[in-house]
Amino acid sequence: MIFQVVNKEICIGSIRTLAVASSSLFLVGDTHSINLSSTIDTPPESVGPVAPLPTEEE
Repeated sequence: MIFQVVNKEICIGSIRTLAVASSSLFLVGDTHSINLSSTIDTPPESVGPVAPLPTEEE
């Protein structure tokens, strides 16, 4: 796949992140190349429920 991008001026005032997925990419700006990969040897249904992370108050 060939993907061509024409960069123009960008101005970011602020960014608010509410959550991060288990697999994510957040990029603002320029990059020459991005290589993503993932491997898993366990089916997701065998992992079981995921416990929530404790808050700072706990």
